[in-house]
Amino acid sequence: MKSHKDLTVYKISIELVIDIYQMSRVFPGDEKFGLTGQIKRAVVSIPSNIAEGAARSSKKDFGRFLYIALGSLAEVETQIEIAKRLGFTSDQTEIEEKIIYIRRMLLKLIQSLKE
Repeated sequence: MKSHKDLTVYKISIELVIDIYQMSRVFPGDEKFGLTGQIKRAVVSIPSNIAEGAARSSKKDFGRFLYIALGSLAEVETQIEIAKRLGFTSDQTEIEEKIIYIRRMLLKLIQSLKE
């Protein structure tokens, strides 16, 4: 791997950031500092932690940052569920499928670092 930018999981997580930003545009204005801000921070954290971990000098450090990215991914998944239940958004199947895909890739990458 030359750079974190070479990782498919990084590329797909950047796509997820764009998807979430577009989805959250329709959230109520009074949620700007609530759910909207929280979901944006969490989703940006995913590729950011992948990048930071890839820049570390050891596999153990990289794995630790991948686990943090995994936690942020779970946050995003939860926040999408909350947004749906509050009626801020409806069907987000494409985003939810992307989340599942990113989770699988993160777990496989973590596993490969342990081997």
